[in-house]
Amino acid sequence: MTTIDSKDIRKIIVACDAGMGSSVMLASTLRKQLKGSGVEVEHTPVNDIPADADVVLCHVGLAARARVSAPGKVLLSFQIFLGDPVVTNLVSTIKKGGTVGA
Repeated sequence: MTTIDSKDIRKIIVACDAGMGSSVMLASTLRKQLKGSGVEVEHTPVNDIPADADVVLCHVGLAARARVSAPGKVLLSFQIFLGDPVVTNLVSTIKKGGTVGA
């Protein structure tokens, strides 16, 4: 299991595929929720995840591709774009402290 301490998270990537923009909305929501935390949130195609990503968020349907694109990174997959417990838990852990892992 790959883990990272919340204090070491500097960049979260919301990885997507060509879709309807739901992942863009998720990235925007995360930016607002994490404002002032020092964590950058970016939105990138699942095949172009940058090497400096600390945590990768993607829909469960893209998880296998994200693992190939970002080996060794903490990968969190979610079912729904807004209000998923995985995303809520990530934000809470970053704010309160703790370990993030998948």
